[in-house]
Amino acid sequence: MTRTRSATTGLILLGLLSLTDVASLLLTDGEHPPLWVGVLGTVSGVASLVLVVLAWRGTPTALGWLVGLRVLSALSAVPAFVVLDVPAWAQLFAGSFIVLTVLGWALVLRGRPSRAPELA
Repeated sequence: MTRTRSATTGLILLGLLSLTDVASLLLTDGEHPPLWVGVLGTVSGVASLVLVVLAWRGTPTALGWLVGLRVLSALSAVPAFVVLDVPAWAQLFAGSFIVLTVLGWALVLRGRPSRAPELA
């Protein structure tokens, strides 16, 4: 299977974000982010890494599941902007995480093969 440069870049970016999720349990102080967010992040990060590998190998359904899981992971960062007393560094990290997730998502979807049949 040939993969476009856009899809390759997007998969690499989503893989790096997944590694960040895996480390989230180690990076939490129990308060920012809360411990349950760190646990969920670690679990979704491991699942995302598995999906990145499957998508890289060309498994057809892996890409859809990967994008969905990464979007859910990015949504878990939104409370940093609505909960009181979240430090600025945590908001900066959450904002960067969301922006990079959207970028990776866009690159992967832009680079996927179209499903429309070619007209002769």
